Amino acid sequence: MADGFDLLIRAPRVITGGGEGEIAAAIGISQGRITAITPLDRAAGAAATATMPTPPATPPAAATRTAATVLDLDSGVVLLPGLVDSHVHVCEPGHTEWEGFATATRAAAAGGITTLVDMPLDSVPSTVSVAALEVKRRAAAGQCHVDVGFWGGVIPGNLAELAPLHRSGVLGFKCFLIDSGSIHFPAVADRELAEALGVLSGLGSPLLVHAESGLAAAAVPAASGPGYADYLASQPRGLENLAIAQVIEAARATGGRAHVVHLSSSDALPMIESARRDGVAVTAETCPHYLVLTAEEIPDGATAAKCSPPIREAANRELLWDGLRDGIVDLVVSDHSPSTPAMKELDSGDFGAAWGGISSLQLSLPLVWTAALSRGFSLSDVTGWMSTQPARLAGLRRKGRIAVGCDADFCVFAPDESFVVDPDQIHHRHPVTPYSGHTLTGVVRGTILRGEWTEPSRPRGRLLTRNAT
Repeated sequence: MADGFDLLIRAPRVITGGGEGEIAAAIGISQGRITAITPLDRAAGAAATATMPTPPATPPAAATRTAATVLDLDSGVVLLPGLVDSHVHVCEPGHTEWEGFATATRAAAAGGITTLVDMPLDSVPSTVSVAALEVKRRAAAGQCHVDVGFWGGVIPGNLAELAPLHRSGVLGFKCFLIDSGSIHFPAVADRELAEALGVLSGLGSPLLVHAESGLAAAAVPAASGPGYADYLASQPRGLENLAIAQVIEAARATGGRAHVVHLSSSDALPMIESARRDGVAVTAETCPHYLVLTAEEIPDGATAAKCSPPIREAANRELLWDGLRDGIVDLVVSDHSPSTPAMKELDSGDFGAAWGGISSLQLSLPLVWTAALSRGFSLSDVTGWMSTQPARLAGLRRKGRIAVGCDADFCVFAPDESFVVDPDQIHHRHPVTPYSGHTLTGVVRGTILRGEWTEPSRPRGRLLTRNAT
């Protein structure tokens, strides 16, 4: 073996996720784990039985299985920790025609993501009991190209299921304060939110909350037709602001750990910041579409851009970037929310009837990097938002960093290269995207899962549990 390792990566540019910026390092890997990190110059003379250059997007199977390998990266690429996407809707079983584990995880691997966490709704059954979790795990087994964990669900009447689900290995829980769009996953009321936070506080488990107020939404006229301005008016910021205030106060009262998913309203940032100063355990995420797209740019009828909460104005977008800069927004995840093209009403352009979700697993990193670069952020910043912090939210101690003891999960990223988004090159089940034709900076050259290249023909992902993370 090369220096006693299964794989030795020699990289002049590495982002570890530890906050120290870019370094040059040699990384030794044994049995799928990082076992040594040394300065690059100390490894300059290491012997190699096989040398592998920077990989193509789909490396040949023979190269991936070569033992005692040295991987020499050039200065045109940066070695990142494999991305962790903690907000992904995989709709299998029950709605596999929307998205399945094979296609979702293939898209994730193509985008440098080595771990994703599946949301508890949009499949049938929803993951709201141990029995449903087992159905989900059986559906995923043997299909995954990246590692996959699972969130459990909180719905009215399943409070007694939370501790058993926790013992069965879910990484945390998710609830809605507004109609989820699924009859199998109804929203919780104020009392049920507080009760769940109280139970989960005792378990040390986070509660992820879709924070829009269902009560306030009932008073707002629903949108119909192709006008994006009409759709935006049907989901005002106040729906989020009210719900986030509710979440904060429930977390304050119970001592529970709350996480606001897909934040789109910048109005809520001062509330979150104030709550943290008071010691309330509340975190927040946003998504590539809120950081890249703007309401002013979405044409009428362009339902590929419909999501909930909606994409808001350019000024709001810039305030979300300020929230990331100030550390109020903790992480960036895809909220990959797929559907069939027919569900997106692409022909009619009716925002009222269209499915509210954007699929962007494969494009998340270049989308965020392109926008971050133009605002003076570093690749270390992006790594923190998209790898280290999502792993921390999900309690995945061996993910999200390049450190001794962590899984040998990497993204080989060319930050200065560019490409034009072509739907024909997208791997999720339905190549519907609002980014078609966009020129993006940053190309994923290859993805390494536990020390081996990912391959479309060889799913190697594991199903993660809370007790083995």
